[in-house]
Amino acid sequence: MSFTAKDVMALRKKTGLGMMDCKNALTETNGDPAAAEEWIREHLKGKMEKRTERSTAEGRIGVKIEGDQAVIVEVQTETDFTARNEAFLEMIRNVTDEAFTMPVGPVSANDAITKWIDDIRISTGENANFSRGDKIQGGHFGSYLHHDGKRAAIVQIEGDANDDLLKGICQHIVFHGPASISEDDLPAENIEAVKKEAIQEAKDAGKPEQIAEKIAEGKVRKYLEQNALLHQKYVHDETQAIKDILPGGVTITRFIRYTLGA
Repeated sequence: MSFTAKDVMALRKKTGLGMMDCKNALTETNGDPAAAEEWIREHLKGKMEKRTERSTAEGRIGVKIEGDQAVIVEVQTETDFTARNEAFLEMIRNVTDEAFTMPVGPVSANDAITKWIDDIRISTGENANFSRGDKIQGGHFGSYLHHDGKRAAIVQIEGDANDDLLKGICQHIVFHGPASISEDDLPAENIEAVKKEAIQEAKDAGKPEQIAEKIAEGKVRKYLEQNALLHQKYVHDETQAIKDILPGGVTITRFIRYTLGA
């Protein structure tokens, strides 16, 4: 089968490779465009395997919510230049959609996801990898994906709350990084250690027992504000804690926060 310059250009547009790579692929496959794509994937992927040691400090996060299901994924690459490329962004959308079809729980790369990422590795010459993913189900969801695509959060609730409020809570989660939903989710020994340390410090400073206890209460309260979502001051209104802005009957059951590479 013969091929023309238009065939070479079409393959180049689809793969992002140079003219000679595309011409060689078509020559090796007798001008068959589909076979040429597969030839490229098999032969140039081998070259890319040698680059897997390269650091992948850039990339993008994808989020999808539909009905009572939500998914969040992260794909990393070497440079922000590639991560901002439309082909990379399209790949993130495809990977997110594919992850949404998977069972609830941690998401692993399947054949389809691996192929999309291999295509990016081939066309850009950069290392890229599927970093992680999570799918959750049940209740109602809110989400926030920062404009740079490098930070995102999903919150899962039971009850009824409007989307704007849930987006705001997700923005708060992204920027304040709580360790848990409430004090019940924090190790009791950590809270007790904060309290004991504060009491001891107060006593060492000559404070009476009653004052030492009040100081300890304040230290524990501060610890909860730093670590427990419900006790944190809301990023959009620091006169209120997250627990104070939730409508009646609404319970936060889970949140997932992704920061690229963290």
